[in-house]
Amino acid sequence: MAITSKLKPEDRKLLIEGAFEAKKGTYSPYSKFPVGAALLTSDGKIIKGANIENASYGGAICAERTAIVKAVSEGIRSFSGLAVVTNVEKPISPCGMCRQVLREFVSLKMPILLVPANYPSPSDDETFTEGGVRETDLDELLPDSFGPEELELPRGE
Repeated sequence: MAITSKLKPEDRKLLIEGAFEAKKGTYSPYSKFPVGAALLTSDGKIIKGANIENASYGGAICAERTAIVKAVSEGIRSFSGLAVVTNVEKPISPCGMCRQVLREFVSLKMPILLVPANYPSPSDDETFTEGGVRETDLDELLPDSFGPEELELPRGE
């Protein structure tokens, strides 16, 4: 039996659909690894992002960071969920850099949906929610993380 999502069913549906839609905007000619991300704002808006690559490689930006940068640059700083999808038929997690950027702006307990490309897919893995989605949060993905509040701690000379 799969675990139950922490998100309302309608929010979960919006996030997953948004991630698949976002993936259509990818520019990934080098890695050939398209990624779509959808970020749910606290007021119910979906902000989509796709990975955008560059011939210099270092100039590439992941889908998750595209979504968060779009939102933050528009003044949005409160989020309720994130969904990420690739073309791989298993849930794929955000990279370390994306996890750290997310750490700056989202709650450690905000639901993160890692969606398989063949969603909805059956799964007998009890750690997945409906449709083969792995639901996690930033605290699990980035344990013992360093965040903005650490910069406020007292320091010696």
